[in-house]
Amino acid sequence: MTVSDVINAHFAVLTRAEKQLAATLLDNYPVSGLGSITTVAENAGVSTPTVARMVQKIGFRGFPDFQQRLHQELEATISNPISKHDRWAANAPGTHILNRFADAMMNNMRATLAQLETAEFDGAAAMIADRKRNVYLVGGRITRALADYFFTHLQVIRSGVTQIASNSSSWPHYVLDMKKGDVLIMFDIRRYEQEMETLAKIARERGVEIILFTDQWSSPVAKSARRVFRIQIEAPSAWDSSVVILFAVEALIEAVQSSIWNETHDRMKMLEGLFDSTRLFRKPL
Repeated sequence: MTVSDVINAHFAVLTRAEKQLAATLLDNYPVSGLGSITTVAENAGVSTPTVARMVQKIGFRGFPDFQQRLHQELEATISNPISKHDRWAANAPGTHILNRFADAMMNNMRATLAQLETAEFDGAAAMIADRKRNVYLVGGRITRALADYFFTHLQVIRSGVTQIASNSSSWPHYVLDMKKGDVLIMFDIRRYEQEMETLAKIARERGVEIILFTDQWSSPVAKSARRVFRIQIEAPSAWDSSVVILFAVEALIEAVQSSIWNETHDRMKMLEGLFDSTRLFRKPL
């Protein structure tokens, strides 16, 4: 769990002053917790003892321990591939890389499913399936491959689906056509791309509902998002893993097409006819 997860999990048992502090910490997380204990208290409008009591109440040994966790999270979100590789290589067990990867992916899957709420999943599926809404998808430098995969399937399932080009200079042209209630599906994992946050804010101002796929630390886009899928991405590699993100995407694809199967069935049938006429796929003799 991240520090924000811990704070949210204990929020109900906090006193009024502690809730005020917690809200301040979460409002500009994690930066709001990185100052001195006096600065953190002043920014939240509470006393220094309140800060000390709250961090202990939620499970930390004290304010230094609390801040150390925040610094570790911040370092993790800005890690480049070289530093990630060095960290994994230094602690790698003697097992084969296939086994290490398999263990990491299963851990990612378990951790993701443990905190993924079915209501959040069902809500996202309903938004994407709603034919009154147009759906837009965009990904970053690496995650655009996931956006492309999702787009290819959604384009078959329903009409009104658009993949936004990776060139951010063209994004205003797409935003121009977005209407209130439309859906923007975004993929943004560490090292979060600044253009993504800008796009999310602009789209949100137009009344667009954002569904975000991000990592366990959470992209800044989450502040503008209606639905957020926080997915574990750590891997014994210089690169982050997209395995569990793809799992969530494929589960959503099935949920959406099942909910509007009659329309999807007709679209698939017409598409297969087009494939036959263009001889795209090899036919058995």
